[in-house]
Amino acid sequence: MTNDKHAIRFLLNGETIVVENPNPTRTVLAYLRQEQGLVGTKEGCAEGDCGACTVVIGELVKGELQTRTVNACILFLPTLDGKALFTVEYLRRMNNELHPVQQAMVDCHGSQCGFCTPGIVMSLWDKYNEYSGTDTRPDRQELADHLSGNLCRCTGYKPILEAGWKMFDLPASPLSRQPIIDALSQCSRDNSLELTHADATFNAPRSLQELTTLCSARPEATILAGGTDVGLWVNKLVRPVTDIIYLGNVAELRTMSVDQGHLHIGAGVSLSDAYGQAVEYYPQLLEMEKRFASVPVRNSGTLGGNVANGSPIGDSMPWLMALGAEVQLLGKGRQRTIALEDLYTGYMENSMQEGEIVGAIILPLPVEGQQFRTYKLSKRYDSDISAVCAAFNLVLQDDIITTARIAFGGMAATCQRATTCEASLRGKPWNEETLQAARQALSGDYSPLSDMRASATYRQRTSLNLLQRYFLETRPEEPLDVHRTSVFARTEVTA
Repeated sequence: MTNDKHAIRFLLNGETIVVENPNPTRTVLAYLRQEQGLVGTKEGCAEGDCGACTVVIGELVKGELQTRTVNACILFLPTLDGKALFTVEYLRRMNNELHPVQQAMVDCHGSQCGFCTPGIVMSLWDKYNEYSGTDTRPDRQELADHLSGNLCRCTGYKPILEAGWKMFDLPASPLSRQPIIDALSQCSRDNSLELTHADATFNAPRSLQELTTLCSARPEATILAGGTDVGLWVNKLVRPVTDIIYLGNVAELRTMSVDQGHLHIGAGVSLSDAYGQAVEYYPQLLEMEKRFASVPVRNSGTLGGNVANGSPIGDSMPWLMALGAEVQLLGKGRQRTIALEDLYTGYMENSMQEGEIVGAIILPLPVEGQQFRTYKLSKRYDSDISAVCAAFNLVLQDDIITTARIAFGGMAATCQRATTCEASLRGKPWNEETLQAARQALSGDYSPLSDMRASATYRQRTSLNLLQRYFLETRPEEPLDVHRTSVFARTEVTA
C-alpha cells in the first residue's frame, strides 16, 4: 500500500517503479523508449491506429489479474498508477529461449520488416494468456478480431494468423499471475493522486464527491477518461493540456447495474466492457462491437468519454439514441438526467453546465415487438471511422408501428434523429408502402456535407439504402436472414 500522493507506483515487467511528479501528458511510449531504454515498443502513427506500440496492462479486478492490450502512444504515464505494464521485453526468457508466441511467429514467417512485430506479439501474448491452461484455443476469426488494432503491410496477415494458431502447439509458458497480484497489492493506494510538473497538474480523485468538487472548482480542467481522444490533442494537435482531472480511479464510475428495466453504465466503464454488456441484451450490436475502433482502443476508451466527446461520426451515439438512452450529468451537490439527443447543441458542443460531467449512460432494455438494427459504412471493415452510421428501432404491435426512433451519425454536425422519417412511420403498418413514404421523409431529414470520407451524394443515397436494408431484415412477412445472404455477410476466416 502506498500513500505518496505526489508519486506514481506501478509494475514494469514485474519490477516496481516509482516516478515522482511525472509530466501529466508524458506518454507511456515515450517513457519506455527514452527513459527505460525499452525500445521494442515502436512508434508508428502516434494516434492509436497502427498497433506498433501495443503493450499489455494488468490491474486487479475483484482480486484477480485482468490483462488487456492498449496503445502506449496515447496512454499518459500517470494513468499507470497501481497497474502492471508488460512490454515485449518481458517475454524474454532467462535461458534466452523465445516465448511460444515469438517462436510461432518465427516458424510461420509472421515477420518481415519487423517494425510492427512487437505489437503483434503482445496482442497474441494477451490472447495466449487468456487461453493458457485450458483445453481450448481461439479460432482464427477470434484471432483476427483480436489483431484488429495491429496493422502489417508486409505479410498479408495469413502467417500471423497461422502463428496465433501454432503458438498453442508449442511447450506452454503461462503467465505467472500470483507474483503480479501480490506486487500489485503493494502498489494500491487509498488516497488521491496529486501530481505537479512545471505548470501542469494531474489529479486522480478516488470518490465521486471529490471528483465533482474538483470539477466545480476547476471547470476549465481537462477531464480524462481513456485518453483515446485527449492523447491525440497532445500528439497531433500539439495542444497544451496543463490541468487534468482523471476519473479512472473513481470506483462509482466504473460499475454497471440493471435497475427497473434499464442498464446503467458508469462513465468510467471501458468500451470493451460496456459493449460486452450491451451485446448481452442487444445481440444486434455484435458487429458494431467488433468494428468499433480496435481492441486496444476499446480497452482504453470509455463509453462515457465517447458520449461526452460528442463526435458527429462517433459510432455509439446513433444506436444509443435509437434505443432511447439517457445521460446522467453530475455536478457538485446536484445531478440531472436528460435524453442523449438533448446533450448535443452543435458541432462538438453540448448542453452541460459549468463543472458538470457525464456520470452514467442509462440504456433501456429490450421490449416485446422491438426491431433494432445498427449499421456502419466505412472504407475499411476493421478499425476505421464511419462515413455513415445508422441505427433503427421500431416497436411493432400487431404489425403496427407504435414507436419509431432512427438516428444517424455522419449526416450532420451532430448525431441526430431522423424526426420527419420517424413521424411518417408511427401508427402505420410496416409494409412496402410505409417504407416508400419513410424513404421520402428521410430525404428531407439531413443535408450532409462532403468530406474526405464520403460525398454528400453518397451519404444521402446510402442512408436510404440502409433504411431499405432494415426493412428487408425486419418486415413481418419473410424477413431477410442476413447471415444466409452473401451480399450482407462478412467473409469469415475459418480455422
